[in-house]
Amino acid sequence: MVKASVKVLNEAGLHARPASELVKVASKYKCDFNIHFYGYRVNGKSILGVLTLAAEHGSELELEFDGEDEAEAKEAITELFENKFNVVSN
Repeated sequence: MVKASVKVLNEAGLHARPASELVKVASKYKCDFNIHFYGYRVNGKSILGVLTLAAEHGSELELEFDGEDEAEAKEAITELFENKFNVVSN
C-alpha cells in the first residue's frame, strides 16, 4: 500500500470534468484506489464517490493505492492533480 497527499489546484475544484478525468485515469489501473477527505473515504474509481467529496480549490486529499500497479497509479494520479486535471479554464 502506498499513500500520497495532494492539493486540488484548479480554481473550480473537483467538479464534474476533473472528477471524470480522475476516474478515467484511475480505471486504467488494477490496484484499489481510495480518497480520504475530512473523515470520508471514497472509491476513487467511482464518479459518484469522487463527486460526493465536493473538494474545492485548495482542498488537501489523502490518496491510497493498494495492489500490483500501485506505484504507477500513484505517479499518474498525483501528476494529474499537479496538472490541474488537464482541464482548460475559460
